[in-house]
Amino acid sequence: MPARRRRVTIADVASHAQVSVTAVSKVIRNAYGVSPAMKDRVKTAIEELGYRPQAVARGMRGRTFTIGLVLPHIRNPFFADILDGLTGYLETTDYQAFMIQGGATRKVEHRAVDALMDRQVDGIIMVAPLASKARLEEVAKEKPTVVLARHERSSSYDSVFDDDEAGAELVVKHLIELGHRRIAHITHQDDSIARPGDLLHTIRSATYERVMGEHGLAGEIAVATSFYNEKGGYDGARQLLSRTPRPTAIFAGADQAAFGALAAIHEAGLSVPADVSVAGYDNTHLAALPNIALTSVDQAGGEMGRAAGKLLLERVEGRMTPVRFSVTPSLVVRGSTAAPGTTVPGP
Repeated sequence: MPARRRRVTIADVASHAQVSVTAVSKVIRNAYGVSPAMKDRVKTAIEELGYRPQAVARGMRGRTFTIGLVLPHIRNPFFADILDGLTGYLETTDYQAFMIQGGATRKVEHRAVDALMDRQVDGIIMVAPLASKARLEEVAKEKPTVVLARHERSSSYDSVFDDDEAGAELVVKHLIELGHRRIAHITHQDDSIARPGDLLHTIRSATYERVMGEHGLAGEIAVATSFYNEKGGYDGARQLLSRTPRPTAIFAGADQAAFGALAAIHEAGLSVPADVSVAGYDNTHLAALPNIALTSVDQAGGEMGRAAGKLLLERVEGRMTPVRFSVTPSLVVRGSTAAPGTTVPGP
């Protein structure tokens, strides 16, 4: 049986770089006062020896150079855009991201955040958290924190969010300009106890109703409260299609829900967009597939991920002043929306 390879120690790195163990420790902790030459010398030794500091030991000395990313789940392709933006930003730093699922309830999310704290991450990014503002501020007192997709203001953590009102308005006005009057909406419900006005799905739904009313279409408002996933979109669309007269357009508050709506429309023997136009929100990569061609709101998930990473590391470095970073959405029009009764020519 081959002998087990001895783990490289900080003393080995110090000897290889011909510096003190204290100097190596300072470089690992990114401590103040280390010269660029010393930093390059130690980092070269670390790379040549393949030294990997133990996370717990690093945490006891200062930083672990890890951050935690809490996602509600991993099924939504939009979350992948956020993760791509975050990891792309972190490539220029010494930090790595650990991802964990927050789950569908506040209790599970609470445990996920506690698990990250126990592992001594240097900061936490929470995407669409279910927790109350008070709970988020408790987390932020323990660890530098950035919250994505919540609109509330806090002096304890930074916020990154889309202008959901502007995005929803783009969709509804687009459908109205195409000539639609019977425009329906699929919204979301969850375990969140945040103020409704701070949640993206309530903002999108309220904006849908406002724009419909401003265009004299208050009597045509039809909302299915379901979930921002394929099954939720499918169930919501079935409910809306059972109305008489049925809607000629459906605005789903997320692409995932829109995909489910497309399935329900197909199952009902109807076509898109001739019988029912469909629009989503997120502009995920699946929306651009030719066989889906979903009109959707682009809220720049990659940009949101990069911004979250940048703000969090600024917090880790000591910034205390809260920052709110808002993304301006745009509408990407594809073949799933057209004037009522429009037949799209075949290939």
